[in-house]
Amino acid sequence: MSEKRAEETDDATARTDSGLPVDEVYRPEQAEVDPAVDLGDPGQYPFTRGVYPNMYRGRLWTMRQYAGFGTAQETNRRYHYLLERGQTGLSVAFDLPTQMGYDSDHPMAAGEVGRAGVAIDSLEDMRTLFDEIDLSQVSTSMTINSTAAILLALYIAVAEEKGIDRAQLSGTVQNDILKEYIARGTYIYPVDPSLRLISDLMAFCSQEVPRWNTISISGYHIREAGATAPQEVAFTFANGLEYVERAVDAGIAVEDFAPRLSFFFAAHNDFFEEIAKFRAARRLWARLMRERHDASDRSCRLRFHTQTGGSTLTAQQPRNNVVRVTTQALSAVLGGTQSLHTNGYDEALSLPSEEAAELALRTQQILAYESGVPRTVDPLAGSYYMEDLTNRIEDEARRYLDEIDERGGASGAINYMQDEIHRAAYRFQMEVESGERTVVGVNRFQGEEGPQEMDQTDYSGLEDNQKSAVARVRENRDGARVEEALASLRETASGQENLMPRILDAVHALATLGEISQALREEWGSYQPNG
Repeated sequence: MSEKRAEETDDATARTDSGLPVDEVYRPEQAEVDPAVDLGDPGQYPFTRGVYPNMYRGRLWTMRQYAGFGTAQETNRRYHYLLERGQTGLSVAFDLPTQMGYDSDHPMAAGEVGRAGVAIDSLEDMRTLFDEIDLSQVSTSMTINSTAAILLALYIAVAEEKGIDRAQLSGTVQNDILKEYIARGTYIYPVDPSLRLISDLMAFCSQEVPRWNTISISGYHIREAGATAPQEVAFTFANGLEYVERAVDAGIAVEDFAPRLSFFFAAHNDFFEEIAKFRAARRLWARLMRERHDASDRSCRLRFHTQTGGSTLTAQQPRNNVVRVTTQALSAVLGGTQSLHTNGYDEALSLPSEEAAELALRTQQILAYESGVPRTVDPLAGSYYMEDLTNRIEDEARRYLDEIDERGGASGAINYMQDEIHRAAYRFQMEVESGERTVVGVNRFQGEEGPQEMDQTDYSGLEDNQKSAVARVRENRDGARVEEALASLRETASGQENLMPRILDAVHALATLGEISQALREEWGSYQPNG
């Protein structure tokens, strides 16, 4: 090759969406893997090829469509709609006031009730949400963090009213507060008491709700905020390692809780990078748990849920999103996800319509039953490109983790991780605006578009109805019992006793989510960014 030709090739270096360079062709010497050490068989440490020996030949991934909007009654109807069409697990989206610990009639909730998810204020709402759904047969994932302990208590209370023992319940609460400080913002309390609440929930469930995944450590929101694929892995694992350390410090043995840890990742558009990310993440987590905690194979397994990338969806030419979602879903399946949510094509415009929600589910079903993908485990293993990319993502994630360790771990590196995400998001946006990065229908291949249908929900009427429902709960309960339960909760929050039993007492007394959150605010205060 001439010197001039070499220079031209260097100038034209292709890169993944995360900026990793991509060669024109890959050869065996670039796939530096020791099959016995780096790959192994599926179901064996370090789990690069999957956490179960036969993966989808034994059982398909769970098709867990995320749903929640307006009132509990409306969301319950959507759940029945999806279950009747073959969905195999429930996933609850909560509105912003519920996430932030405010009842629907609080001034801070004005204008937000029911908009980003379902409004849950009390045990009455939770009863309605799961009306005529057998919670012993359906697993439920709840995307909730600051108020996770309260929502889980409400769920347990509803199940037990249905005659279902709490030990039978299966599902997940996200319960990942560190990523809220880093990337999302729905925090309530300062870091230390928030982490105590998480470890209390983990300890309670290890004894009382053993089939429950007590935390879903989320890279999804980190990625959606603008992180690259290696950053998503590294920052998620930094948070995960902090939770493990906190649980160990609280006296919980690693083997008693680590097998129930689960993770939540995004699937974005770079098909091969996303598959490599999932494989690298599985291997890296196994190695970290073995290196730092001498964990058993069972405690080293990385089980994860995937959601296709909401931030990749476009309001322009929204039907293009069907293709994006399909590609992203396929990368998640080839990467070995345990459960999957596929976005509706119209989500850049509004909450998904029933048509879009059904098509999103059908996308998964076509991949599962028509594509042939589930027939063999990790079919891209051994690809020179795939193995090289897997190695590089693992190495890059390790580099970030070393930096975070030097800053004292995740809780001490919040600002660092925020800055890195902001820089990555800025680079991405500048590339789109300059045309260096193509987004079909946005900065290239624009076409004539007619007006798009927008969400026409009457949120003001919905908010009024929800306020009335909260008022009825307060009028018809035993006020003295509520005050006694909240006083006991405040007293426990000032000490070291596990908070979950006191939260359950408050829930059974019909204390509202906002009242329980406020009781803890009064004891712990609120988190002040950069303070």
